[in-house]
Amino acid sequence: MTCRQPALTDPRRKSRRNLRVGKLARVAVLALSLPALSGCTGAVVGAGAVAGLAAFEERPVKTIARDTKISAQLRIALLEKSETHFAKVGIEVFEGRVLLTGVVPDEQMRADAVAVSWKIVGVKEVLNELSIGEHGISEIAKDSWITAQLTSKITFDKHIRAINYVIDTVAGTVYLIGIAQNQAELDRVIAHARSVGYVQKVISHVRVKPNTG
Repeated sequence: MTCRQPALTDPRRKSRRNLRVGKLARVAVLALSLPALSGCTGAVVGAGAVAGLAAFEERPVKTIARDTKISAQLRIALLEKSETHFAKVGIEVFEGRVLLTGVVPDEQMRADAVAVSWKIVGVKEVLNELSIGEHGISEIAKDSWITAQLTSKITFDKHIRAINYVIDTVAGTVYLIGIAQNQAELDRVIAHARSVGYVQKVISHVRVKPNTG
């Protein structure tokens, strides 16, 4: 019987393998961040469609691209911090304003996310809405349902330019960021949010366009 010698691990080979994995993770983050160009989570569109959508947005195309870049860089920075940072912290970027949402296990992770955000070039403001605690699968499912319901409501409201709003829901709290045409439009969005079942609170970081009339 021939006995095989255990394979020796080359530290340099292991290091190169880890580097490749790290690069693949970065590519994955960038790919996942591309849908943000459309302003809608989960929607993947081509360059022509993005340009078409941008025509209805208040943000110029350059601003949309810059926000997308900030989001991608921040996701990579959080991933480099740890997989938990990446998984627990939600990110929305609008006009250089970074909205952090989610439930993290401790104050240190909360502070880490804020510190990392400020290191990204182009960030103008960090809106820290991270809370400390636990967030179960059932709660996550309920939050997703709330976001879907509210998205549908404002999309089909002809008095609301829905593309200018980004919605995130965490533990029954609805977070809004974007641009409102006027206060009346924002009030309609907030009213829709409050009408959705299971919503406990609505927090708005939406900028209202100045009245030029």
